[in-house]
Amino acid sequence: MKTQSDAKKLVEKHQELTHSELVKVVSHVQRDKDEWILNTVMIEDCDVPFKFKRKQQYQDLKGARVNITYYPAVETVAGLEFEIMNVVRIKRA
Repeated sequence: MKTQSDAKKLVEKHQELTHSELVKVVSHVQRDKDEWILNTVMIEDCDVPFKFKRKQQYQDLKGARVNITYYPAVETVAGLEFEIMNVVRIKRA
């Protein structure tokens, strides 16, 4: 399985990354911003949004199981700080 070894290599190379497998997506929202499509995914049993952007629309992930590689970050909105997870890699399981 090439994909698992790729994720493992990423996590080993970058200590701040976390890789989770077979997590269930409970919400997936896509919206346009400039030339990008911003994606926000909510994972079962987690209150922090997972965000990533793409040039094109992504398949709807609601209800799907995914393997996801991410790192924590802070986003400031209207002067308030919110914890988010920046997704480096996401793939249907």
